[in-house]
Amino acid sequence: MYSSVFLLALCFCGALSLKICSFNIQSFGESKISKPDVLEVIIQCIVRCDITLVMEIKDAREVAFPQLVTHLNSKFRGRNKEYDYVISERLGRKSYKEQYGFIYRRRLVSVKAVHQYPDTQTEDEDVFSREPFVVWFSSPKTAVKDFVIIPIHTTPETAVREIDGLYDVFQDIRQQWTAENFIIMGDFNAACGYVPKKQWSSIRLRSDRSLLWLIEDRTDTTVKESTSCAYDRIVLHGEKMIQAVNRASLEVFDFKMAYGLTEQQALAVSDHFPVAFTVNTARRNGRGSN
Repeated sequence: MYSSVFLLALCFCGALSLKICSFNIQSFGESKISKPDVLEVIIQCIVRCDITLVMEIKDAREVAFPQLVTHLNSKFRGRNKEYDYVISERLGRKSYKEQYGFIYRRRLVSVKAVHQYPDTQTEDEDVFSREPFVVWFSSPKTAVKDFVIIPIHTTPETAVREIDGLYDVFQDIRQQWTAENFIIMGDFNAACGYVPKKQWSSIRLRSDRSLLWLIEDRTDTTVKESTSCAYDRIVLHGEKMIQAVNRASLEVFDFKMAYGLTEQQALAVSDHFPVAFTVNTARRNGRGSN
């Protein structure tokens, strides 16, 4: 069903730039892995990307995500794996747990370090329902040679507090790793009543002029035709990172339309569309930025 689309993705994905994606795969676990049509759409969405943040991994046995990467690598010929991954521990305050996972193309990027944010601020402890699992990537072929990704999947009812709390994570990691290039992305739940307009001015991640929000408030990142909400967001920091990003590449990937799915079929995959952007490759003289 998707073979021609897949071959096209193999030809062009990662050829001209580094494509970074964020995808909340609603309730991702063994059930979705066991459904071939659903799994194929997920794979098609990920193979378009060089780095994919996957959120809402709900799998007590912790087998579904490694299986996904195995299925993904099986699409490629050769001795070396095309993709590798890192994944957080299971995160959550009580019995409900989720994980963050990153799938990345090994020939383009590597992991320099990972950090599970402890969420122990003295004045506002336990801000996050699922504390960010922060990853520092090395990217020798792009204009920016390394960058940090801070992921988040907020709880809708506490979205304002959690989005504001990301500013503390950003500042903490910036000092720990002496990093300057940041991508803060994920399912912020930053729309449709969860973040009232009057609250935006109190959110430090929004008010700091050094941070660039790529996805506008009126953008729709949801699958349901009855909703129009900019839940999923991408925020950049670092002059060199901002300069290296091709803003025209910003994309909400409508896999429903791309693969001719009904709304019901698309919702079996997720209630969110993936969002993506690209980082430009380094100039031929090799002068990149750290």
